[in-house]
Amino acid sequence: MSDIAVDVYLSQDHMAQSLRADVLDGLLAMPKTLPPKWFYDARGSELFERITELPEYYPTRSERRILADHSPEIAELTRAVSLVELGSGSSEKTRLLLDALCTTGLRQFVPMDVSATALREAAAAIARDYPGLAVHGVVGDFTEHLDRLPGQRPRLAAFLGGTIGNLVPSERAKFLSALRSVLYEGEWLLLGTDLVKNPEVLVRAYDDSAGVTAEFNKNVLAVLNRELDADFDVSAFEHVALWDAETEWIEMRLRATRAMRVRLAALDLDISFDLGEELRTEVSAKFTRPGVTAELAAAGFELTGWFTDPAGRFAVTLARAAG
Repeated sequence: MSDIAVDVYLSQDHMAQSLRADVLDGLLAMPKTLPPKWFYDARGSELFERITELPEYYPTRSERRILADHSPEIAELTRAVSLVELGSGSSEKTRLLLDALCTTGLRQFVPMDVSATALREAAAAIARDYPGLAVHGVVGDFTEHLDRLPGQRPRLAAFLGGTIGNLVPSERAKFLSALRSVLYEGEWLLLGTDLVKNPEVLVRAYDDSAGVTAEFNKNVLAVLNRELDADFDVSAFEHVALWDAETEWIEMRLRATRAMRVRLAALDLDISFDLGEELRTEVSAKFTRPGVTAELAAAGFELTGWFTDPAGRFAVTLARAAG
């Protein structure tokens, strides 16, 4: 088995403190919002895995197809010595990259994730299956700890899954600029983005006929009930997914089917919902090639490769840190 090192930059109560701050900020705002990261407790992660297998939900399999088809080319272009994966999770799709990069000189894998447990499990699995590859995990938040990333040069930083779409434009600009600031000239970014397409296709991907996404969306209320001693009646909210053509993103919302008052005892907070009032739980931006090129250029990256699945639904962009 390969050597494993893990750096931890988050306190044990980081997630609890973050949840409290996000809930206070979001539920006291108008309109009410919550960040999508709170979907992913054990139950939410299980539901999301089911979503990725649904016929309506194309992004995961589209990105996997792109990586299967183009990882050898990406490896040849970058000749990366270190692969850095931001928001690594289980690192499943990353194995397609690892397989290709290991033939062109890869020596180190650097996964970053906020979950110490998930990161250590993924790091151990990679170390077991890729003997000789050094694994250096980072328990941290990609919005806060990019400057702590280790890695032998040149590095290839991978931000996959379309996760960048969960950030609004100002957040994307901040993230991309922060990432560019920690990469040396000539190092690489591999970015997964879902693409603008027929709104009906997009909405179906976030409102499947089996109701799995609806259950996933409502699960965030169960998280608040458990973690903040809240009394949300989960059954009193309905799942909403809609396409906003102006912002070019999908919004997921939870709509109150009756007026109600909710107590969050851990925060000593009472929140009222009117009949029909909506709580926004996710934005998922969709992109075009000119848009991706412009956002990368503004942050100091030069687009080098643009790879799509055969249906043109999803893209993986290879960009180089410009001088």
